[in-house]
Amino acid sequence: MNFLRYIAISFLSLFIALSIVSCSHAPKPSAVPQKPATGELSPASELQAPPPPKTKPPEVKTVIPAEEQKAAARETNLQEKVVESGKDEAAALLEDALTIYQEALSAREKGDLDGALKALDEAFAIILKLHIPPESPLFQEKNDLRLMIAQRIQEIYAVRRNPIPGNHKSIPLTENRYVLDEIKLFTGPERKFFEESYRRSGLYIDWIRSELRKTGMPEELGWLPMIESWFQVRALSRARALGLWQFIKSTGLRYGLTRDQFSDERMDPYKATKAAIKYLEELHSFFGDWLTALASYNCGEGRVQFCINTQNVKYLDDFWDLFRRLPFETARFVPRFIAAVLIIQNPGKYGMTLPDPYPPLQFETVTINYPTKLATIAAALKLEAADLVFLNPELLNESTPSRAYELRVPVGYGEKTLQAITTLPKYLPPEYATHVVKSGQTLSQIAAKYGTSAQTLMRVNGLRGTLIRPGQRLKIPTR
Repeated sequence: MNFLRYIAISFLSLFIALSIVSCSHAPKPSAVPQKPATGELSPASELQAPPPPKTKPPEVKTVIPAEEQKAAARETNLQEKVVESGKDEAAALLEDALTIYQEALSAREKGDLDGALKALDEAFAIILKLHIPPESPLFQEKNDLRLMIAQRIQEIYAVRRNPIPGNHKSIPLTENRYVLDEIKLFTGPERKFFEESYRRSGLYIDWIRSELRKTGMPEELGWLPMIESWFQVRALSRARALGLWQFIKSTGLRYGLTRDQFSDERMDPYKATKAAIKYLEELHSFFGDWLTALASYNCGEGRVQFCINTQNVKYLDDFWDLFRRLPFETARFVPRFIAAVLIIQNPGKYGMTLPDPYPPLQFETVTINYPTKLATIAAALKLEAADLVFLNPELLNESTPSRAYELRVPVGYGEKTLQAITTLPKYLPPEYATHVVKSGQTLSQIAAKYGTSAQTLMRVNGLRGTLIRPGQRLKIPTR
C-alpha cells in the first residue's frame, strides 16, 4: 500500500509540473479578435473593430504661396500688437514712467529742481516695480529709461553742488588778463595760423552753426575747432586725439564715431560735429555752465569734477576761481577759445584784418557698396582724385569700404558715380598682424620670419632706422 501511495504521489507531482511548463510556453491571446471561420464578423467583433496597423504615416509638407506667407505675417504682427496693447501691463507702466520723466525734464528746464527730482523719483519707483524677463522686447526699453532717470538725477545734484547764475543760452565772453594774453598770441606769433584757420572755417562753419541752432546751443561753440585743430579735419594731437573736434578713440566710440580698417569717422567733419554737439550738451547739463563744460571737453569731466571736489568754496559763482587749479593745457583752452571768439566778432578792435573764408563745401551723396580706390573713381568721372579725397577725409586708404557707404561727390556727379562704380576694379586694403619684439631680435630676423623685408616693416611702422627695442609692437603686413 505504501508503495502504491508513493507511486500515485509521484505521478501527481509530475502531472502538476508538466502543466505549469506547458502554461508558461502557451501563446498569449491576441488583443485583436479573430474572424470566425465563416468569414462573417461576430457581434463582438462588430463592436471592437481591429485598429489599423501601426505604420509611420508619410511626411506631408505644407507649402504656402509666398503672397500668402506675407499676408499671414502681416496678420500675425497685427495680432501681436493688439495683444500687447490690450494685455501688457508692463508696457502701460513704462509709458507712465516715460510721461513722468518728460514732466521732470520740463520742470528742470523751468528751474524747478525740487519738482524735477520728485518726478524722477516717481518714475524710478515705477521702474523698480517692473519685472520684465530678458527675452521681452521691453527689457531694453526699461534699462534705457532707468539709465536716463539716473543720469538726470545725477545732473541735478551736480547743479545743486555747483550753482550757476546767468543765461545758459550764451557764453560769458569775459575779457580778463588770461584772455588778453591769448589775444596777444593770436595777433602776434600765431597770427598766420589764426588767419589760415579762419579761411578754412568757411568750409564748415555755416553748417556747424545751423546744427547748433537746432539744439538751442550757443553758436559761438562753432569756433571750438579753431582752438582744437585749426579747422584741419585730419589734425592729430600728442594725446592721439583726431579730427576737427579732436576726439580720442574711446570718446569717439562713446558718441557714435566708429573706426575700422576702412575709415575713422573722427575725421568726418559732419559726423564728428554731431558727436561733439552731443558731448558738449551733456557736459553743460552736468556742470551747469558753458565755461566749465568747455574745460571738461578738453581734459575730461572726471578731472574737472575732481578739481571741483577739492575746492572749499563754491567756485562756480565764477569759473575763473577754478582756472588756476586746472591742468595747464585746460587752463589755457578756455581763455584761448574766448580770445578767438572776441577777435572774430570784432577783428578791428584787436588790429586784425581777417581774410575772406572759403565758400561752404557743396556736394552730393550716393550710397555704394563696392570697394575701390577713390583715384579709380575719379579717373572714371574725369575728376581730380584729390577732390574725392578731400570730400571723404575719413577713408583711411583713400578707398571705399566693402560695406554700404555714403560717398560724397561733386555736385552733378551722383548719377554718374552710380553708373560707373560696378565696372571698376575692386580694392581691398592691407591687413596686419602684430608682433611683440623679444630680447635679441632684429628687424631683419622678424622680417624673414614673416616673409617680408626690413624696409617694408620700417615703412609700415614709421621707423627711421632698424633699431627696435624689446616689448615694442610692430605691424606686420599679411595682405
